[in-house]
Amino acid sequence: MEKFESLRTKYPRFVYKNYSYRIKNRDLEISFSFSIEKGINFIPKIIIKNINKVRLKHINKRVLNNLIFHLGLIESLSYWKATCSPEIEIKAGYLDKFQMKWWRDLIFRGMGQFFYENKINYRTSDFIKIKSNNDHKDKKDKNNFQKYQLELKKRILLPLGGGKDSIVSLEVLKKHKEINLFSLNPNLAAKKIVEIAGVKNPVFVERKIDDKLLELNRKGFLNGHTPFSAYLAFLSVFLAVIFDYKYVVFSNERSSNEGNIKYLKKFINHQYSKSFEFEKKFRKYSQKFLTDKIMYFSFLRPLYEIQIAKLFSKYKHYFPVFLSCNEASKTYSGRKIPTGKWCGSCPKCLFVYACLYPFINKLLLEEIFGENIYKRINLIPMMEELIGEKDFKPFECVGTKRESLVAFYLSWKKGQQGREPRFLLRHFEKKILPRYPKLEKETEKIMNSWNKKNNLPKDFKKILKDYVLTEKFNLIQ
Repeated sequence: MEKFESLRTKYPRFVYKNYSYRIKNRDLEISFSFSIEKGINFIPKIIIKNINKVRLKHINKRVLNNLIFHLGLIESLSYWKATCSPEIEIKAGYLDKFQMKWWRDLIFRGMGQFFYENKINYRTSDFIKIKSNNDHKDKKDKNNFQKYQLELKKRILLPLGGGKDSIVSLEVLKKHKEINLFSLNPNLAAKKIVEIAGVKNPVFVERKIDDKLLELNRKGFLNGHTPFSAYLAFLSVFLAVIFDYKYVVFSNERSSNEGNIKYLKKFINHQYSKSFEFEKKFRKYSQKFLTDKIMYFSFLRPLYEIQIAKLFSKYKHYFPVFLSCNEASKTYSGRKIPTGKWCGSCPKCLFVYACLYPFINKLLLEEIFGENIYKRINLIPMMEELIGEKDFKPFECVGTKRESLVAFYLSWKKGQQGREPRFLLRHFEKKILPRYPKLEKETEKIMNSWNKKNNLPKDFKKILKDYVLTEKFNLIQ
């Protein structure tokens, strides 16, 4: 708390100064200028590869500027968090009262984990003030961007990370719609998925963090989680406009709606910007302040992670390449190259392993992860966290506590059939299973569920429902 207060006192104002862009060769290079008083300046960059110059020339400059301005707004959170300056001044563009309220809400809800881990009281009345440039040229026409916009082709732009969810969306949709993939700083897994899927011209984007921010982190300035999926939402809408796609289709599922822990009387959700709540709010904001030509939604919203895992289990050709372990992508001081392999020790690895174990041959699963994770007796506390028996659900993109319980239950049932119960499953059988006598019924309920709280257009809803029924889920209509 002392460090937090001293930083806010020493650095009272964060400024989003301006942005610029240029076409270099076939790429669109965008730069943002941020500053923290006193004397700290950042210039992060985004490079969008292989743009269509002719297409770009037909996009009204006011539309283009507005979209880039908003990219800078979501980018700025990664730099503001270093000091949590009590005032954010927006000089690069104009925000009205509704927009400023929307951005404050995103900061409070999307950065809850950051506040929790840094023990920051973000609920004081003077915590943050957003100040907008009232003299900016866009003020008088702030709601008139729509009239300048081109109609977009009815095709899909689908963000790809490298995990199972986006693969399922891709494989289901490509049979019915024209689709392309977008990847930000694509890792080896993402590139291999693109190759296996046969996607010819994926949209690749390079995001360059300013080294000064990394220097501040090493010096002990504040650091932590930001709403990355919100970043992808703004970036995806921008890309859809400049590459001519009507549908921006994410692969977020209903599991992301569940929070992790209560802090200062509010629930903290590591996956807030993947949640249905954020999706609804972003759709409204995007329609009013970005473009009304694009439909943004999450294709897998009706399903739980474990249901998606069962669907994914049929796509064996992706088994050797898919990867969603965050530890595999991290770089640390002294280790500059990510491992690119499942670590087998983090909550994400254990959860994905548990979801896939009931549906994939165990030898194939061991090839994917490099081992049988259920042999790791040291992961018992982590298993208890995932199912809500200890501490709180880990700050990772994992499923709900109830579906984690179902995943371990189905794993245990399969282990019993093979007469090879491993350490974690033995612990589950002796210590956990007796406390849940109705687990079979809960399993049936989760595996056969369909969440009606979704934004799928009718044709997309029919595609997913028909596919899932084909895979022998008895969905609740």
